[in-house]
Amino acid sequence: MAKILVVDDEPDLELLLRQKFRRRIRTGEFSLVFAQNGVEALEQLERHPDVDMVLSDINMPEMDGLTLLGQLDKLNLDIRAVIVTAYGDMKNIRTAMNRGAFDFVTKPIDFEDLDTTIQKTLDHLQVMRDALRSRDELVALRQELGVAARMQESILPTHYPEDSRFEMHAWMTPAREVGGDFYDFFQLEDDRIGIVMADVSGKGIPAAFFMMVSRTLLKGTAIGESDPAKCLGEVNDLLVKENEESMFVTAFYAKFQPLTGRVDFSNAGHNLPFIVKPSGEVEQIECEPGLVLGIMPTFDYPSGSVQMEPGDTFFFYTDGISEAMDEEGNEFGEKQLAEVLAECGGLTASDVNRHVVQTTQDHAGEAPQSDDITCLALRYLGDTS
Repeated sequence: MAKILVVDDEPDLELLLRQKFRRRIRTGEFSLVFAQNGVEALEQLERHPDVDMVLSDINMPEMDGLTLLGQLDKLNLDIRAVIVTAYGDMKNIRTAMNRGAFDFVTKPIDFEDLDTTIQKTLDHLQVMRDALRSRDELVALRQELGVAARMQESILPTHYPEDSRFEMHAWMTPAREVGGDFYDFFQLEDDRIGIVMADVSGKGIPAAFFMMVSRTLLKGTAIGESDPAKCLGEVNDLLVKENEESMFVTAFYAKFQPLTGRVDFSNAGHNLPFIVKPSGEVEQIECEPGLVLGIMPTFDYPSGSVQMEPGDTFFFYTDGISEAMDEEGNEFGEKQLAEVLAECGGLTASDVNRHVVQTTQDHAGEAPQSDDITCLALRYLGDTS
């Protein structure tokens, strides 16, 4: 049973959380311990040394959440911390992430999002603990990379929004070695949804960790910055400051409005997505390539927008698809990808991904997979009322 310490000075929160998670508490999935500020939290940690996760507000009397994060770091405990803060409070979010927070949720709390965040955090903690228990048994680099791959998969979202206006589905088939592909989607203000498709340079454990940092920064910045181009510019500046290994990430970031079908986007050196019409007509998005993230500061990223019509599918992907090679070294290529997508008019989002991935793998045949195969399909259905 996982144990979660909730630190918040709002008296009604304990009742709300016990009510919301009563089934999971009753079935023994996790238990809850409560404290009203950072001082009480440290006392609770002494009484409950088996706490796995700390869910803490930032603004509290006696000891606030940011100070508590610093104390947790000094204690060197095997736990994960998730912060709760006001919507768009990027300054405190960044400070918290720098002090070791694993993730964050915003107020007013969306309990479905909180549930997902808790599960993701506990899953990641379990993966890390499994990795530590297995460390002495690892005798080859491949085993270490396998653990890193599980860590990578544990943070990618797998539950898609349920909305009559659109369908969304993502697919990732990791290569044998750990790579840096990632996708993400998250709720934004004004009923919009942020969607990210990205690819970190290199492979192995360094790429996996750089992927995690990039994903967190993109999500956190997107919540506070409505302009996709400015969002990528801000993330770029943050990555440049702490990039001693000179790694970089390509990214395509889009903001989707389910009410109208409008998609605003910006590109940072990534493969341009396609629009698939119900008729099978395929168009590639037009946008300047932009600069990859993490190399040069203060870059103005290009932006654009498209208007999706009911039945259109927006297809995001990484170069693990377009550059998949067969036994003779022939790449799959964007031209062939467009031809395959032309066969997907009218298909569901999940079927589009399955068809593209299957065709890519058929092209590769017995050739070893050299890169992650990652894609995301967004199908706009329009007003179905």
